[in-house]
Amino acid sequence: MGLLKQKFKEILMSVIPIVFIVFIIHLLIVPLPSDLLIRFILGVVLIIIGLTLFLLGVDLGIAPLGSYLGERIVKLNKLWVVVVAGLILGFVMTIAEPGLLVYANQIQLITGGLVLSSLLLWIVAIGISVLLVVAFIRIIYNLPLHIILTLLYGIVMVLAVFTQVEFINIAFDASGATTGVLAVPFILSLAYGVSHLKKDSSSGEQDAFGTIAIVSVGAIISVLILNIVSQDVAFVNQSLIVLREDTSIFNVFAEALKPALKDTAFAMIPLLLILGISQGLVFKMRFSKFMHIFKGFIYVFLGLFLFLMGVMGGFIDVGAAIGTSLIANEQYSLFLLIAFFIGVVTILAEPAVHVLTRQIEDITAGYISKNAVLISMSLGVGIAVFLSALRVFIEPLQVWHLLLPGYIIAVILMYIVPKIFVGMAYDAGGVATGPMTATFILAFMYGATGAYPNASILLDGLGTIALVALTPIITLQVLGLLYKVKNIKGGIDNVNESR
Repeated sequence: MGLLKQKFKEILMSVIPIVFIVFIIHLLIVPLPSDLLIRFILGVVLIIIGLTLFLLGVDLGIAPLGSYLGERIVKLNKLWVVVVAGLILGFVMTIAEPGLLVYANQIQLITGGLVLSSLLLWIVAIGISVLLVVAFIRIIYNLPLHIILTLLYGIVMVLAVFTQVEFINIAFDASGATTGVLAVPFILSLAYGVSHLKKDSSSGEQDAFGTIAIVSVGAIISVLILNIVSQDVAFVNQSLIVLREDTSIFNVFAEALKPALKDTAFAMIPLLLILGISQGLVFKMRFSKFMHIFKGFIYVFLGLFLFLMGVMGGFIDVGAAIGTSLIANEQYSLFLLIAFFIGVVTILAEPAVHVLTRQIEDITAGYISKNAVLISMSLGVGIAVFLSALRVFIEPLQVWHLLLPGYIIAVILMYIVPKIFVGMAYDAGGVATGPMTATFILAFMYGATGAYPNASILLDGLGTIALVALTPIITLQVLGLLYKVKNIKGGIDNVNESR
């Protein structure tokens, strides 16, 4: 019960800021329809319960399974086992990520079915699994993270030249949506296990930094390749329908029941297969231990189902309604201000962010404080959402105009800042884009672009997650540069010496 209360408190404190913003906007700026507000409240309740159960299940089932598999990989001590495990586990983990499930469904909706959610999930999962293997090999052979990231983003830039702008936006957004509440703990637990394959395994947790950064590039590359090898898609600029014609609260949630159950089963079946195969062929746990992990899987199933119900039932609609109303009433300055504020607050609502910031503070023995990381990340994300909102009004401004110079700056900083900040910064970019970002902020932007004349959801709405993922990479590396300039890096140097 103690762990359940802890998770509930964590999620409650994460969601409250968003609820506060919605009610302030409703009372002072944009009055929302009563049925929509009720659906939002019910959706929030379902999301709180769902994410609580989901995170509890991750701690009880998913993370222990990852640790067991990591330990088994270490005992076998064979490179081919690392490769096979990375490919299988990376694929399974990706298609079960809640943020990616929501994002893939939204892409299918706004493209009118031209990009199927199932196809996007499979393609992204393949890219993630391949790059997870690369990340494992990087840990085992102690390859420089900044060199690998430079090569990977170089490949991305080359592929982007031959890719439709819409797919560039989809690719970078998918990358951000991939690394959320499931991917982060599972990948890190595997990375910690693989790090013990090294002879100098004392710095396992430090070696795991950068793993999220590497695998997230896999989503970008795979989606870009998908567009290159297939024919150009004839996208049609269309507005997103914000409010449903049927406003019956019961009917809306009943309508969400089947797709939520379908997506949950789609995500959980591969995970259950991995658990069963692992128990039958890879290692034999005591029955009590197996049932303990299986119990965690049940929590994950129930939690994911309730989360998706809450998102589909009212959470997304409110975000879209607020964005639409602000633009329709020509409250453009207020729209930009709210966009910045939502970005600052929403990053604090991402559970994975708090996991990472605590790890950073612990691993650096307090030299990098949790609050310093949180402040730099929240400001960065606020700027990202503001810039994304600015694209609505400036027609020639496309997301790659911001991403290209941004990643050039990020790559240059990698060669200047203390190396431990590199992995932290890129991992922070990944965890900043979890289920809250993939739901509320995206819906807010979709609603705005659908309401503004000459704006395109595909060109101006997509790309928001990509910018949210980029800015923490820059701000945390700038934080590292400040630590270096002020010579407050004695502990960091000691950490780096163990690498």
